[in-house]
Amino acid sequence: MSKELITHIDSRGVLSIIMNRPDVHNAFDELQIARFTAALDSAASNDEVKLIVLGSDGKHFCAGADINYMQRMGGNTREQNLEDAAALAGLMKTLNNIPKPTIARIQGAAYGGAVGLVCCCDIAIGATSTVLSLSEVKIGLVPATIGPYVIRAVGQRTARRLFISGERVAAHAAQSMGLLHSVVEDELLEDAVDGVVDSLLDNSPNAMAIAKQVVFSLAPDPISDEMIAHSIETIADIRESEEGREGTAAFLEKRSPSWVK
Repeated sequence: MSKELITHIDSRGVLSIIMNRPDVHNAFDELQIARFTAALDSAASNDEVKLIVLGSDGKHFCAGADINYMQRMGGNTREQNLEDAAALAGLMKTLNNIPKPTIARIQGAAYGGAVGLVCCCDIAIGATSTVLSLSEVKIGLVPATIGPYVIRAVGQRTARRLFISGERVAAHAAQSMGLLHSVVEDELLEDAVDGVVDSLLDNSPNAMAIAKQVVFSLAPDPISDEMIAHSIETIADIRESEEGREGTAAFLEKRSPSWVK
C-alpha cells in the first residue's frame, strides 16, 4: 500500500485507513481512489478485521478532489469522464456496503467527495474544527456520485439546501443535520473514537454485519445499480457542459467564473 494511504490493523482487529497527503489537505486523485477501494475490498474479505476507522493525518480530513486531478479531468473525453466517475462511485458503494462497522474520524475541512466518505460510514465523529461543504456548484458541477449517500444521511430537504448552496457547515450545525453523529473538542477526538471502538468490539461481529443489511433492506429506497449508473452519467454530462468546463477552469485559474457578475 502506498505511503499516501496508510493501513494498519491492531491486535484487536481494528483496521485504520489513514489518508496521508497532508501537503494537499488529503485531497484525492484517481490513484488514491483506487488505493482506497482496494483497501476496503481487502478488509471486507479479511476475517481478522473486526471494524474500520477512516481518518487522515494533518490539519484537514480531506479537501475533495486534488487540483492536478481536476486539471486532468478538464481534458477528459466523455468515456474517460464516465470511467473516472464510475471509480469514485465504486469507492462510495464499497465503503457504504462493507460488512464491517465503519467509523469516520473527521477534523478540519471535509469538502466535496469527502462528504460522501463521511456519509458512507456507519458512525461519523467530528472535531469542533470540522467544516463540511458540498461545494461542487461553486465550480459548475454537482455532487452526483456521492448524492445517494448524502441524501440518506440528511434527508431530501436538507440535501436540496446543501446541494444548491454549496455552503460551509460548521461541526455542530453538521451534527444537527445528520452529517455528524457527535462533535468533540479537537484534543478529545482520538479518545472519542477509541470509546466508540471499544463499545463496538463488545458486540457480535456477525450480528453487526446483519444489522447493517437489515437497515439497507428496510430502507424505503435502496441504492440500486441503476441509481448509481444515473449518478455517473450525470457527473459526466455536467463536466462536459459549458458551465462545468468554465467553472472548473475558473477554479484552477483562481478567478471568478463567467456567471458571477
